[in-house]
Amino acid sequence: MTAVFVQFRCTPGQTYAVADAIYDREVVSELYSTSGEYDLIAKVYIPEGEDVGHYLSKRLFDIPGIVRTLTTMTFKAF
Repeated sequence: MTAVFVQFRCTPGQTYAVADAIYDREVVSELYSTSGEYDLIAKVYIPEGEDVGHYLSKRLFDIPGIVRTLTTMTFKAF
């Protein structure tokens, strides 16, 4: 499995609804509220052999209230 971090910018006033919807989908291992340009950050484990873009698009990116996302790929841990 590969870990990726996904940041979410939400429609103003919709952050809690977006966070609830993300958790309801049971895809993320961790989800945090953040300061700065994005409202939430999630750690997602992508199953071996899955395309990252397709996996995230099918499971997370259609949630109402998400304005923008930023996905950060990870590589071997030290």
